[in-house]
Amino acid sequence: QVHVVESGGGLVQPGGSLRLSCEVSGFSLDYYAIGWFRQAPGKEREGVSCIDGSNGRTYYAPSVKGRFTISRDNAENTVYLQMNSLQPEDTAVYYCATDSRRYYCSGSVGARIPPYDYWGQGTQVTVSS
Repeated sequence: QVHVVESGGGLVQPGGSLRLSCEVSGFSLDYYAIGWFRQAPGKEREGVSCIDGSNGRTYYAPSVKGRFTISRDNAENTVYLQMNSLQPEDTAVYYCATDSRRYYCSGSVGARIPPYDYWGQGTQVTVSS
């Protein structure tokens, strides 16, 4: 059985940083894409960042490019999202997701995200002074 668990969210002031972690069990991340998504109150879920399975290529939504960094530790089966220069508009529940049919991110950042099989429960990020 596959479990996806996010952690690392919290309350941070504008301009601050957080590092989210996504630990996956029951499923090896070595070859599969994994993405970070977020959903703010009253808004649709959107793709924030994604990393390809085999080649490690990374993708970012324009709104976070240059501020967020996705990385993956295959040995720990964990993906991270380093978030710097956080702004109030980054406030959302952040989720990670992966899928055994998806080796590449293709279309996973921005709106209208493709389906993913395995999702975590999310971690709340609140940016406020």
